[in-house]
Amino acid sequence: MAEEPPPPHGYHTVNPTKMAAADEKPHHKEQPAPPPPYPRPRGGHPPKDPRRALCTAAAILLVLLGAAALTLWLIYRPHRPKFRVVSAAAYQLNTSTPPFVTATAQFTVVATNPNRRAAILYDPFSAYVSYRGRAITPAAALPPLVQERRSTVALSPLLGGAAVPVEAELANALAMDEAYGVVVLRLVMTGKMRYKAGALRSRRHGVHIDCDLLISLKNGFVGKLTLLGSPPCKVYL
Repeated sequence: MAEEPPPPHGYHTVNPTKMAAADEKPHHKEQPAPPPPYPRPRGGHPPKDPRRALCTAAAILLVLLGAAALTLWLIYRPHRPKFRVVSAAAYQLNTSTPPFVTATAQFTVVATNPNRRAAILYDPFSAYVSYRGRAITPAAALPPLVQERRSTVALSPLLGGAAVPVEAELANALAMDEAYGVVVLRLVMTGKMRYKAGALRSRRHGVHIDCDLLISLKNGFVGKLTLLGSPPCKVYL
């Protein structure tokens, strides 16, 4: 038998029997992937925590309420009321029975509400007279007061009439000022107030009003007094 010629340079002979055997090798079957630990919603994101959603909703509600309150405050923007004593009269001032002082006086106070959109309600409300930081008249209850927007009203409380115990030094100092003819007194008004704008009402605020007075007062004088000084009263809320 004649020999087969050698293959060309760069080529090699492939055995058909070996190729068939290689094609008959068994294939390995792929294993299925394990299921996820929990079902995932659409989009592939895990389920949201309901507590976190509740906290977010509460925070949004608080922000909206704060914005509404700020808007109302900017619209109405209530200002403090203004007070000033315009006249005073003395009917009794007795310092001759220490340690008691008996005084009776009447003051006319002008109260102004500068607010354009809010009325002011005073209730309860009381007043007394003090000298060097000590009361020399009992506190007198004043009737409830409703002050409309941008309005001015006059109050004329009659204070005193009953003896008030004080230190002997205080009674002596008051008697000396009275003999000199100039007395520094303070009209004090305290109570609760709140603002009213339509159907809206603010919470009650404590109010304290100090009216410092420099009065010309001679010993034993009864009647209308001369105010040597009556600056605007100080209002504390």
